[in-house]
Formats: sequence, C-alpha cells, structure tokens
Amino acid sequence: MPASAHAIAAALRERLPGLAIQKLHKLLYYSQGHHLATFGKPLFNDTISAWDRGPVVGTLWRQEKDGDVPDGSLPKLGEAELNTIGYVASRYGALSGQDLEHLTHSETPWQRADAMRRPRESVRIEPEWIEEYFTGPGADDAAEEGIVLDSAEVTTWLSDARERLADPLQVDDLDAIREKLAARG
Repeated sequence: MPASAHAIAAALRERLPGLAIQKLHKLLYYSQGHHLATFGKPLFNDTISAWDRGPVVGTLWRQEKDGDVPDGSLPKLGEAELNTIGYVASRYGALSGQDLEHLTHSETPWQRADAMRRPRESVRIEPEWIEEYFTGPGADDAAEEGIVLDSAEVTTWLSDARERLADPLQVDDLDAIREKLAARG
C-alpha cells in the first residue's frame, strides 16, 4: 500500500532541513515519478496537479496551509520508499524551488495538464503521464545510467547535503539546470 504524501514530505524535510514549500512539492512530483519508473507503482496516492508554478500535491498544500496536519508519528517507510526519497534528495536537492519549477515546466506531464487549465486553476497530472515520462527516454532514467538505489549509496550521496544547502544555487537557465543534473547522475 502506498505511503501518504505527508509521510513522504516528512522524510524529504528530514533529509533537507528548511525545505521550502515550492521545492517540497516539486520533490514530491519527482519522487512519485522516479518511484513509478523504478517500481511500477505509486509512492503515494494523493493527486498531483498542475498549478501556475508547477506540480503541487493540492491536498497536502491545503492541509498544511490550514494547519490540519496529522498528529503523532507517521507510518514507517520501507526500504524502497526511502531509497526513492534519498535518490530524489540527492539528485534534485541542491536545486532551488525556482530551478525545479523551470525544470518541471519543460516536462510533458506538467505541459499536458497545463494545456487543459486556465491561469490560477489546477488540472490533475495523470499518474500514467508521469510514469510514461519517467520510464521514457526524456527522463534520463536512473537504470539506464547504471545507478543502483541502495541505502549505503544514498547515505554516501547525502553526506555533503548540508554543505550544498548552505550554498544555494540561483540558476534560471533550463540548459544549465539540465547540465547540473547530468553531472550529478
């Protein structure tokens, strides 16, 4: 059974302290995409929608905005979920929310949903679109890069995360963002 978006958000925040809302929602989108591509099933069941500034998990955004967050501890995540989160934090964690916004706007899942919506409204990004994109040639699939997602490797990748976060990047150029991601892969 998939985890909740709250549980995934908590795990991302644990790995990336001070994680801004805009960046969180883009990382949730990337987590969902990479998990679908690697394991063939969703990481969480919450709907991801195209908003003006990119993909957003609307239910999570509204609940947090209204202060309606789950009390107590969240369910423990399994190794597959933690590996996906670690991979996404490592691959995209050094990018700013704006970098991620530009990147998601260049990808077909957001573009397909965005083509059907009016400004300041949202349209669901279908999970099939996300899986299709992340398993296709445009997503730069981790399996094709020879990356194996295991806990020890993810720990190594994240060992310098605090230093990288202390030096935020201000990249607005989509090509520069893609080059940065290719160098990290």
